[in-house]
Amino acid sequence: KRHRSGQGTAKTNPRESIMSKKEPIHRSSGNIFADLGFAAEEAENLRVRADLMIAIKSYIKTRGWTQQEAARHFGVAQPRISEIFQGKIGLFTVDKLIKMLAHVGRQVSVTVSDKAA
Repeated sequence: KRHRSGQGTAKTNPRESIMSKKEPIHRSSGNIFADLGFAAEEAENLRVRADLMIAIKSYIKTRGWTQQEAARHFGVAQPRISEIFQGKIGLFTVDKLIKMLAHVGRQVSVTVSDKAA
């Protein structure tokens, strides 16, 4: 029997119903994109782009810039800054993100290492 919202039904805590499900917990590989099933090469590229986008977003926030101010400093149009804040990773290449960081005098370092076992 269906009831109108709030009439004759006991309210349930949504967290309780989520927490009561016995879903297995898996340890992360350290790369969320690999964990989501992307091929190794694509997952690594996505991880690098995400890290660069996070660096740009953090740089903007620490300076207290508006998106318009950030765009001027990074040498791009304001919508590009908005896309970074929205996490639109598919719209950016590693090369473009590095160029943006270089435009504000940031240096990007690359570390290459063996995959964790």
